[in-house]
Amino acid sequence: MALYGRARRSGTNRASFRKQELVNQIFSEKRIVNTDLIGLVPAAGKGVRLGLPYPKELYPIIRNNRYKPVAQFVLDNLSAAGIEHTALVVNETKHQLLGYFGDGHRFGTHISYVVQESVNGSDGSTSPGLAHALNAAHHLTRGKTVFFGMADTIMQPRNVFACAHQTAQPEDDVILCMFTTQRPEKFGMVRLASDNTVIEIVDKPKQTDLTEMWGCIIWRPQFTEFLYDAVMRQGKSDFARIMNDALVSGLRFRGVHMVGGTYIDLGTYEEIEEMDRRFREE
Repeated sequence: MALYGRARRSGTNRASFRKQELVNQIFSEKRIVNTDLIGLVPAAGKGVRLGLPYPKELYPIIRNNRYKPVAQFVLDNLSAAGIEHTALVVNETKHQLLGYFGDGHRFGTHISYVVQESVNGSDGSTSPGLAHALNAAHHLTRGKTVFFGMADTIMQPRNVFACAHQTAQPEDDVILCMFTTQRPEKFGMVRLASDNTVIEIVDKPKQTDLTEMWGCIIWRPQFTEFLYDAVMRQGKSDFARIMNDALVSGLRFRGVHMVGGTYIDLGTYEEIEEMDRRFREE
């Protein structure tokens, strides 16, 4: 019996060792790819407009009798672009996100969690926490190309980031993935030149002739450092203002329109009802 037990354990150990060896090989092969790219998803907002008893990023989207939290959609967008590491910025109350998404392997990306600490004061920003949330992951994003998307949005096509990144030119510092909207008062609207370079960001205008908004963004290290300086040294918090300052400073922004694309923001119950209507029509 003792001999059988030792032999059994030995066989089990060999099998376990081989399994771990294969796992290590897979992960080592994965991690040598696209190490200069990183996803960035801010999810530190309080979600007070919806008043849900759980983080709004876990709001259930049910299609074909399957549950999918809204935040999983942007992870799918990032995974479709080959992003293997994503920084998810949370606040101290978002432990349920850690419980659901874990280390990210089930969603095609490794997730690092960054806690955004509370920031007192505001310079009049319409989204005073966004710039701080994006900058909170500076220790992970510096020196890399950043793929930024919001955790409470649903963007189509699924490969929105990949489509935009494929158009990247060496001189581009920032690429805005753009969608047509009929509600400019809710979004950052984009004014383009004839060559699709960005002239100006007009944040949530009450009246405008602009029809294109930015939905997600890809940027290179130059903008990461510009953002860091604006937040940490100049005390700015309005992300639209920071982008416009970057334009004035000479950074090159380019807009890429998502032809036939859709962008759904689940910030209010009205928007949730609109999403349900769209899905029923599909």
